[in-house]
Amino acid sequence: MDHWKIIPWLTGFTGSAATVVITDSFAGLWTDSRYFIQAEKQLAGSGFDLVRPASIKPLTYIDWLEKNVRDESTIGFDGRIFSVTGYRKMEQHLKDKRINFWNDFDPISDLWKERPSMPGSKAWDFPARFSGRERSAKIAQVREEMKKKGVDLHLLTSPDDIMWLLNIRGNDLAYSPLCISYAIVGETQVLLFVEEKKIPDHLAGEFDRLGILMLPYEECAGMISSLPEGSSILITPSVTSVSIYNSIPSHIRIVEDACIPARLKAVRNSTEIENISRVMIKDGVALTRFFRWIGENLGLVPMTEHSAAIRLHELRAQQEGYLGPSFSTIIAYNEHAALPHYTVSSESDAILGESGILLVDSGGHYPGGTTDITRTVSLGNPALQQKKDFTLVLKGHIELARAKFPLGTRGYQIDMLARKALWDHGYNYGHGTGHGVGYCLNVHEGPQSISPAGNKTTLVAGMLISNEPGIYREGEYGIRIENLVLCYEDEETEFGQFLKFDTVSLCYIDKSLIDKSLLTREEIAWINSYHSEVFEKLSPWLNVEERTWLKEKTETI
Repeated sequence: MDHWKIIPWLTGFTGSAATVVITDSFAGLWTDSRYFIQAEKQLAGSGFDLVRPASIKPLTYIDWLEKNVRDESTIGFDGRIFSVTGYRKMEQHLKDKRINFWNDFDPISDLWKERPSMPGSKAWDFPARFSGRERSAKIAQVREEMKKKGVDLHLLTSPDDIMWLLNIRGNDLAYSPLCISYAIVGETQVLLFVEEKKIPDHLAGEFDRLGILMLPYEECAGMISSLPEGSSILITPSVTSVSIYNSIPSHIRIVEDACIPARLKAVRNSTEIENISRVMIKDGVALTRFFRWIGENLGLVPMTEHSAAIRLHELRAQQEGYLGPSFSTIIAYNEHAALPHYTVSSESDAILGESGILLVDSGGHYPGGTTDITRTVSLGNPALQQKKDFTLVLKGHIELARAKFPLGTRGYQIDMLARKALWDHGYNYGHGTGHGVGYCLNVHEGPQSISPAGNKTTLVAGMLISNEPGIYREGEYGIRIENLVLCYEDEETEFGQFLKFDTVSLCYIDKSLIDKSLLTREEIAWINSYHSEVFEKLSPWLNVEERTWLKEKTETI
């Protein structure tokens, strides 16, 4: 939400991940490799330096502090937006410097004179025909898990976990249907800290019957500070702010573990899986119409990255139940596609030509699920190097999509499947291969992931995750192919239960960019099978002209 967009206001950098350090003689910004090119451009002339890795081991902001801050210095930060995990890491690395940490430091509020206010949109019901379970059943399940862990209370600080638990959604954040809130689950009550005006009367009545007590949002810390002696509370340090944590009295036993709703909601139930399959058809129809529109109008009508994004939104909006985009649509032409998270502006908005590479990364929210899909297409005359790069990315995508692995496997153990074809040619990409996807919640939502990072979460049946290898050539083009895959149980052998992925996204893959000579027979069979499924599932929803167009795009190679 705009109220907390401090870094864009302060620095001009608009990426989704960054940390800023300011001293009396230095101002620096740290972000990850997805945003290096973007950050260099946006920080130019701002007074802030982009700190990029100078070696294999990157210099994190904590490393920088360790090297540059004098002993017994004071470091101030806003404890409302700094996690317990982040603070502890900083404290541990700087312990020999005897640093004084000022954790309620807020210089921004006085400086940001026109700061947007906190959002106040209404929440809305998310019934069981979409969620698959009543809110009463979810609360009971969380309480059962709490008993197993021996805790009286469970603090929830991530709005998506609260939305899942209470079967509600909101409109407080762009691109995520969330209502800003905190909650504490107890043995007989759920305390929901939210502005009362956000909860419609019919929901408030239902909440009252279920023992869900609404309290003002800003009273969460005060309520925690008054918890009775002898209580125990479960928290998740990575998503609990320092300010909230510091409000827990010393006489309360703190148990630190993964958030129970976060773990439960990551596994789709049968109703959610059925709804997701319907949503993928709707989204696939919109994408088919979009790419056909580009192909038939390119060079005939003015078309830019921005106008194409508007057209894609219009086509999704024609689908029943469409709620809005799940993130800011990325439509990146040629060198802009080399920026994994490119954001179009009035200055950068490129006119689409009749040749070159176009990358389209987009998604939508529907009551039946959330989509996220990337396609890279040729607008004409693809070069041999572009076809080679595309095909190597496609080989990695197929290898991961076809993966079979034992129960207990973690995402980092299969990440290299998507990279091997690229590695064999000396190529790589700097982002993770897959992220968890929420269910009409956050498009990026864990705890599961497929990435070189050592995420300890095991992959289990029912998890929805992205499969998105890529390659980026700065100043030239970028290529990424992304589908969502659903994990399911395959065979059980004497060596245990095995899992596989079902690709659920539905959109053709541009055959004009494929170098068939680089593919194995198994990879060709996968492409043909996938294209057959795309046509079979989407064609009933298309008119004659659209079906004819899609038939050509999905013919066997």
